[in-house]
Amino acid sequence: MKMPLRNFDMQGLYAALDAARRAQELSWAALVSEINKPFEGTPSIPISLSTVRGMQDKRSVTSAVVLQILRWMGRAPESFLSEIDTPSQPSELLPEPGPARILRFDTRAMHAALDAERLKRGMKWKQVADELPGFSESMLTNLATGPLIGFPRVMMIPQWLGRPAASFVRAHSR
Repeated sequence: MKMPLRNFDMQGLYAALDAARRAQELSWAALVSEINKPFEGTPSIPISLSTVRGMQDKRSVTSAVVLQILRWMGRAPESFLSEIDTPSQPSELLPEPGPARILRFDTRAMHAALDAERLKRGMKWKQVADELPGFSESMLTNLATGPLIGFPRVMMIPQWLGRPAASFVRAHSR
């Protein structure tokens, strides 16, 4: 029997980030500066203070922002799924990308994994979308072209596939 898909808790992530910030006695600006250190030496635009502060009020936040926050916190994306009561497994931890590299979801790899599982189950894309809350058929097929994808929605895909989100995270220099 397949386990039900759980929601990613954006408010829980924000609360944990705020607690970590306070524990290290960092202002919000100092926290964002710490989170943005990997952006140094890349052409990517660093995360803004207003983006981080406004996360708690957003229904969706770009994956690049959330992945950098999780990286800074040393937490797995799965640790913020609703009803989690077990510690993160090593396979769930985000990869360490190295200096001047940031984390991004590899949406092409997600698409390939979804397509393989879809074919294995003898499903049409519409049927897959029906099982993934917040996704349409076109949103899933468009993953093949490499678009950005946001939290909390992105966390439905690895759960449906039975894989850790980290298996779809790659280091990028841009």
